[in-house]
Amino acid sequence: MTFKWLAALTGAGVLAAGIVSCSATGGAPRGSEGGAGGGTVDTPRMTVAMITHEAPGDSFWDLVRKGAETAAQKDNIELRYSNDPEAPGQANLVQSAVDSGVDGIALTMAKPDALRGAVKAAAAKDIPVVAFNAGMDSWQDSSVKEFFGQDGFIAGESIGERLRAEGAAKAICVNHEQGQVDQEARCAGVKSTFPATEILNVNGKDMPSVEATMTAKLRQDPAIDYVVALGAPFALTAVQSVNNAGSNAKIGTFDTNAALVDSIKAGDVQWAVDQQPFLQGYLAVDSLWLYLSNGNVIGGGQPTLTGPAFIDASNIDAVAEYAKNGTR
Repeated sequence: MTFKWLAALTGAGVLAAGIVSCSATGGAPRGSEGGAGGGTVDTPRMTVAMITHEAPGDSFWDLVRKGAETAAQKDNIELRYSNDPEAPGQANLVQSAVDSGVDGIALTMAKPDALRGAVKAAAAKDIPVVAFNAGMDSWQDSSVKEFFGQDGFIAGESIGERLRAEGAAKAICVNHEQGQVDQEARCAGVKSTFPATEILNVNGKDMPSVEATMTAKLRQDPAIDYVVALGAPFALTAVQSVNNAGSNAKIGTFDTNAALVDSIKAGDVQWAVDQQPFLQGYLAVDSLWLYLSNGNVIGGGQPTLTGPAFIDASNIDAVAEYAKNGTR
């Protein structure tokens, strides 16, 4: 399957304005070096808050953040990044952004019910909100203007179809974040097209526990011949589990990072479904600039899809170049 590049990157040039970023989980502020560099638009300075459900140690969000920083540099935007993996904490961050009077908010809606009140508070103050990455089924009912990401269920369906095509007998879908709508949708999608899938819930905040749980499951059930992870760090941990269990199971995953690219090249991981996190971060910020500076709304009331597309041995060399740059 070839890449589905989205032709929605607007504005030319890239720039050198400083960005102020902060992390609710203790990350240090980042300067302008976080983006891709270049020149600046001549629109007035704006402030955008990006608030995600990022958990510590998940490298997926480094790519999202770099895309957001690149767009912020181009668009003369002060980007205020914060994150909390717990839904009430994320809602508090949204409310704080509203109270501080930012010009726009970009957020993930992993647990949308907890965020609706804060999003409505933003709408009441005419602060535009866009969603990305998580919340595909909820954003249209939540005073959110646009959504950028992939449909987790459809992405899962494509994995189930691939498992069938590869002749898999039994798979486990390793869910590291129960209750997160997109993660649940991914495993449900896999199971819908490959019914011989068992969902294995693990504690994603404790990677040694994740490894131990997967290893125990593989030892217990040698019929499992495919492990499907929901994120690159968990796929890399699955490599350890397969080895420790003496299993012959293959490994596939959602999402990528630079280390996973190397694992695909080495044959330790068979493939990854790419939702282009850099693009999600970029479009979320750039869409707010377009709306605030020109009244544009992307998508016509429908989500703007950034995936899915498979990365495997057939196209990994093309991706590896960008992974080294920290953008794939």
